[in-house]
Amino acid sequence: MAKNKKKNVIIAILLQLVILGCLVAFTYKVKNGSIKNDMRDAVLHQENKISLFGLMNVDPSLISAFIVTILLLVFAAIIRIFFIPRFKYVPGKFQMLIEGWVGLFDNLARSNSPERNKFLGAYVFMAGTYIFTGTMFELFGVQGVATNGNSVSLPAPLANINGAICMGFLSYAVIMGGGIASNKIKGVFKTLKEFSLPVSMSFRLFGALLSGMLVTELVYYFIHLSFVLPVIVGVLFTVMHALIQAYVLTMLTSVYYGEVSEKVVKKSKKAMSEVETAK
Repeated sequence: MAKNKKKNVIIAILLQLVILGCLVAFTYKVKNGSIKNDMRDAVLHQENKISLFGLMNVDPSLISAFIVTILLLVFAAIIRIFFIPRFKYVPGKFQMLIEGWVGLFDNLARSNSPERNKFLGAYVFMAGTYIFTGTMFELFGVQGVATNGNSVSLPAPLANINGAICMGFLSYAVIMGGGIASNKIKGVFKTLKEFSLPVSMSFRLFGALLSGMLVTELVYYFIHLSFVLPVIVGVLFTVMHALIQAYVLTMLTSVYYGEVSEKVVKKSKKAMSEVETAK
């Protein structure tokens, strides 16, 4: 009986604390500051800039890009030096994970560009890994100190329009390179027909990643929504965008690369005359 009374007292205290917390949350509608300014800074990063070794003030996304790039290079070096020489014919769990991730992009390149796919496979693997890792990096909430003294959570590298444009034009350059390698000058003209491709890829990537960040920022802005919901929203949007955008950009790059790298076969006059006579 004494134990039951203690449990009932604890439950009653917890319920009172929850009710009190809800009342406090609904009393204060929003955080200090304007939500318009917060949203604008989340897109343009005009106020909360970070000093780059004292040389210049840069967007937090550039710091995120440096960190993600260094982490990927170190991770790749560790795998190449310590794990790949020990790979076995019957793979273990880690080997299956690495081979599955590499095979995913290699199969994507082979299926869309049967003739020329070695460099394409390496590029889509790099691009997909960078997009996925860079987007998931936002979940860790790595903090940086802005020049104005504010604490800033480092965003995804491609949440900045400049990073997304660079990725889009780099993919377009790879597509054009495949066209030139297969069809010389004709490959250039085939690629230039899709002149809107880098713009569409850039803004699709930027808009998708930015939307998740803005929704999470908006949920955090209201106190009565910022207890449990931001965790669910943040994880859901981040994971979905990491998977979807990595797949979409690599798929588009592979498809267009396969189209422009397909060799144009010239029909000789003799073959054309034989076809006409056969008809």
